[in-house]
Amino acid sequence: MEVDPSPSPPSSRPPPLPGYFDPESSGRREEYRRYRKRLSSSNVSPLLGSSLSKSSEARLLYDGGSIPRWPNAGLLLEDIKQEAEENSTFEGLDGSRMFSSAKRRASLDGGSASDAAYSSGRQAVRQTLKPVKMENDMYVPHEGETSFTMFASLLDSAIQGLMPFPDVILQFERTCRNASESIRSAATGKLRVVEDKLMQQKAQLLLDEAASWSLLWYLYGKGNEDLSGELFVSPTTSHQEACRLVAADLTAQLCLRIVLWLEGLASEALDLEKKARVRGSHVGSYLPSSGVWHRTQRYLKRNNNDSTIVKHVDFDAPTREGAQLLPDDKKQDELLLEDIWTLLRAGRLEEASELCRSAGQAWRAATLSPFGGIDMFPSLDALLKNGMSRTLQAIELESGIGRQWRLWKWASYCASEKIAEQDGGRYEMAVYALQCSNLKRVLPICTDWESACWAMARSWLDVQVDLELSQYQTSRPDEKQLDDDMNGAQSSVGPESWPYHVLDQQPRDITALLQKLHSSDFVHETVSRACREQHRQIEMNLMSGNIAHLLDLLWSWLSPAEEDQNIARPLDDPEMIRFGAHVVLVLRYIFSDEMEDELEEKLVTVGDLIINLYVRYLFSEDQEELVGVYASQLQRDLCINLFVEMMELRLNSSLHTMYKLFLSAVEYLPFSSGDASKACFEEIIERVLSRSRQTKPSKYDEDFSDVAHQHHLQSLQKAMVIQWLCFTPPPSIPDFQMITGKLLIRALMHSNTLFREFSLISMRRVPELPAGPHKLLAILAEPLKQKENLISLEDQEVSDNLQEFEDWHEYYSLDATYRNWLKVEMQNAAVSPDMLSAEENDQAVAAAKETLELAFLLLKKDERPWLDAVESSPFEPSEPIFLELHASAMLCLPSGECMLPDATSCTALTSALYSTASEEDVLHRQLKVDVQVSSRDPCCIEVALRCLAAEGDGYGLHEASDGGLLAAIMAAGFKGELSRFQPGVSMAISRLDAWFSDGNGSVESTAAYIIRGLCRRCCLPETILRSMQACISLSAAGDSLDDCDKLIELVGSSESGMLHLFSQQQLQEFLIFERECLISKMELEEEQQLSSDG
Repeated sequence: MEVDPSPSPPSSRPPPLPGYFDPESSGRREEYRRYRKRLSSSNVSPLLGSSLSKSSEARLLYDGGSIPRWPNAGLLLEDIKQEAEENSTFEGLDGSRMFSSAKRRASLDGGSASDAAYSSGRQAVRQTLKPVKMENDMYVPHEGETSFTMFASLLDSAIQGLMPFPDVILQFERTCRNASESIRSAATGKLRVVEDKLMQQKAQLLLDEAASWSLLWYLYGKGNEDLSGELFVSPTTSHQEACRLVAADLTAQLCLRIVLWLEGLASEALDLEKKARVRGSHVGSYLPSSGVWHRTQRYLKRNNNDSTIVKHVDFDAPTREGAQLLPDDKKQDELLLEDIWTLLRAGRLEEASELCRSAGQAWRAATLSPFGGIDMFPSLDALLKNGMSRTLQAIELESGIGRQWRLWKWASYCASEKIAEQDGGRYEMAVYALQCSNLKRVLPICTDWESACWAMARSWLDVQVDLELSQYQTSRPDEKQLDDDMNGAQSSVGPESWPYHVLDQQPRDITALLQKLHSSDFVHETVSRACREQHRQIEMNLMSGNIAHLLDLLWSWLSPAEEDQNIARPLDDPEMIRFGAHVVLVLRYIFSDEMEDELEEKLVTVGDLIINLYVRYLFSEDQEELVGVYASQLQRDLCINLFVEMMELRLNSSLHTMYKLFLSAVEYLPFSSGDASKACFEEIIERVLSRSRQTKPSKYDEDFSDVAHQHHLQSLQKAMVIQWLCFTPPPSIPDFQMITGKLLIRALMHSNTLFREFSLISMRRVPELPAGPHKLLAILAEPLKQKENLISLEDQEVSDNLQEFEDWHEYYSLDATYRNWLKVEMQNAAVSPDMLSAEENDQAVAAAKETLELAFLLLKKDERPWLDAVESSPFEPSEPIFLELHASAMLCLPSGECMLPDATSCTALTSALYSTASEEDVLHRQLKVDVQVSSRDPCCIEVALRCLAAEGDGYGLHEASDGGLLAAIMAAGFKGELSRFQPGVSMAISRLDAWFSDGNGSVESTAAYIIRGLCRRCCLPETILRSMQACISLSAAGDSLDDCDKLIELVGSSESGMLHLFSQQQLQEFLIFERECLISKMELEEEQQLSSDG
């Protein structure tokens, strides 16, 4: 069945991002690459509008518009059951049953958990889910249930080229902030103290991650700012020259981006605090004129005898008079300055100035914004905001470029030092010290890592600008005399020597800045301690541009213990794993065209380890719909191995879960790939099918009593693997029809291989049905209903496989009917004949007749014999070709119990297999037999047969349809008729393969005719013997023996070729059955004669 079609955008890579670096200076390339041209951010994110989900998922029930279609009938039945369970959970009156069914997944954009059950491929990733929250029942969504889905959806959009990667980085930051805010608001006042603390810590970790994403954008996503000539006035001003320096100098540009990043974080924190304190006080919430020192004024009007209190209330009075304000006014001033500092820390200079004016301290606003309120920050935004203002130009035309700038810096420096000497306010000192890069006065109040880093970067940036502007002191001839006069009037430590007063306080490079952050001699203890936090270390590596070390650092935190590699184990730090995986992928795409070899290798090797770990985490959290986004980015071998492992682990899961994993693979990987370095879905499926047939290591009971049961379960697992080939891919993928047909053809081929193996382990005459083959038939029943629309029956290989499948379908239908009759017969035999009812006797007769009817349909096929093994060899007799047959099997006693193999039994079995062939065949066809105990399973043996091809058996047309020499040898072992081995011990096959090989043992092609011939040797005689058994049962019930005569005639006929398929013991058993039939016939004739005489 099919899934509703929906459009899918092309999965193309985004165009390469241009990088701007000096091709003549390779030493600067690593440093320069972080600042790239601005990419247009006008692209509307497909996650923010209607394109988030291309089509809403259909519910099971008809909604009046369309009838939903499903990729498998099993999925439909599962969904009916699931929806019924969900409906039942909403019947509770107290709401407590709302969350009792399945684990709820939530994301940031709405939807419901049940609606996402069938989200397919990329639509599954974009399908968003919302948490259910009742009025009286708080539900705090797990962070992995929200942002993990959102991150996958955003990343997928970027990989497809629907969104630039710089925009994706910003979306990652916003997602973390939204998740953090949701956790804080959901937990506020509704949890116990300990639980609330844990939730607050979780929210803070998300904010830390958001900060790291923000830094990544500022360093590697934010485009370079092009300064057009239209923004400059002539002659240029000091601010314009500062902006020009920062745009051209890499170190200054790095400092600017760090400052902007940290100010942005502080601004976000202020907004969040203001939002959380709607009714309370927050930064900037002061009454007008609260800084006018009203208390001191009133005190001076009453009494002014205290020498420690100022005599005047002008703003210079405390410094000029060396006195203090009243404590209340001083405290009010300190609170005001603390808020001013906080606003400056957030880059809100205008708000800080407005706060000063509203508090009645317009003079302080003037000290923050000199030159008539012009924004002097050296950025493009400040340049644009200032526009073509001529104020600063007019000032500097009179005094010289940068002259007033240096005077302001010098005055701020003197003020900060004076306040420090008088033990004035901490924040007032820091505010003035910030204006002049006086770090030793700023750092004491920076008690968190972000503030200390911001202060250093801001100070370093300002000093670089000051150094650049210092060269303009005498650069204009018309002002040289004025400069000389002013320099002569000042002391040697005056403003003309600025910024050398604070130069020794600045870091020399980014490494020195980071070292200062670590040193408790320069910064507060909490700052140096914060350097050990994970996201602080991440951010410091990003700032230094050491991406290789960052990757090693992430892996050292995330790598699991060597002794614990369980894919389903929940990991301890999922948020960090998620962050690491997305950082790796973002950096890969951003650096796609300009990576050095060492970094590229690191992003591939260590990056793949981190991504692989994240995929395993998603898998352990049952988020199979997300794994394809990330696994498809892994290197070929790792991707294939990972999907194979996941498919094996989900083999016993529900069809819903399997289908989600199937979609993740088929939609995010090409079906087949011509690129040897890329993984493809076809190769994953082939690997899964191949591994499913391998002997699995098993843990048996000490007495090995459960060996047969374990092998029974393994055969069932082998059959269930075919389900991966029976899902219908979504119509949105390219070549949907072709892929669906290929999967069905491969399902036919693999199922025939399994049918052959299953037939050789279901020879015992017991009423229990073999689970493997009937599971296969059940899985393939529905897909084969559409075979005419999916595959071409004109293809000979397809036609042959379909015909063989129909042969096996007939065989296992007969097998099931026979076992049903045997079950009825054994039940009746356990009861006295006098106690049996007529209905019970009729039931046994009907079952026997049905068995015979199906047996004759199989044995007497008109068009072609059952499982016809006639095959023409692709090789010429001139080529030396060998035939090989390899089998994994278990030795079974006549009771059905396992016989443990050892070296002695393997040697005896080797000799017995040799003895089944004539000496001529052994010599002329170079027969070789090797039997060993399996290295994977101590209860199994590995049998390898090899012989030279001969005419009619490897060369030319194989007309005998019996598999040739190798099939004859193995048939004796499967039938338990080896003359030189323990009587009755047979081989129960678990894997069987045959192929053509050259003299060196290299495989040339498969030799399926050998396996089919072997199945004919084993299955057809057994079918005839079972039919004779049913005939005898019917004769005992008074039925005619015509069917028995037909079977005898069939075996004896030379045209049927049945006789040579029988072994000696099988012929003896057949003759015994024939004798019983003949006796029954004579007794029936005597009874009829007596009745006619009477």
